[in-house]
Amino acid sequence: MISKWRSWDVINPEKYFGFVYKITNTITGKFYIGKKVYWNNKKHKLTKKQLAEQTGPGRKPTHEVIRVESDWKTYWGSNKQLLADIKQYGEENFECWIFTQCKTKKQLTYYEMHYQCKEEVLIGRDRSYNDNILGKFFTKDLL
Repeated sequence: MISKWRSWDVINPEKYFGFVYKITNTITGKFYIGKKVYWNNKKHKLTKKQLAEQTGPGRKPTHEVIRVESDWKTYWGSNKQLLADIKQYGEENFECWIFTQCKTKKQLTYYEMHYQCKEEVLIGRDRSYNDNILGKFFTKDLL
C-alpha cells in the first residue's frame, strides 16, 4: 500500500509517538490541522494461567498493557465536515502532509496548537475545517 501521507522527513512510527498533520482539499483550498498517534496502549486482562504463574509478595497485576498500531495509515481526521467533503469530492482531491513527528504526547499537543495558531485556523470560516483549538478557543469567539 502506498501511503497517502507526505513529509519532509522519513515517516518513522518506531522512533516517534505521533505526528501533526494538515489535510487540504485541493479543490476548495480548505484545510484541517490535527494530530495522530502511531501507537495505542490497550489494557488486556490476564488469563487464569498467567495469574497462576505470578509469584512473590504483594498485590498481583490482573491486566497487561499491549502496544498496538493505530489506524494512522488510513486516518482522515475527526472533523465531520472534512469527512463529508472527502466523501463528496473523493480522497484523490485531498493532500495529506505531515508537518512534524513528535516523541511525546505533550510535544504532540504543543505542535498541533502551534501549527493551528500559525495557520490561523479560527479566522475565516471558509478557510479551515478546524472550529477550535485545544477545546478552549472557538471560531465563534472570534466573530
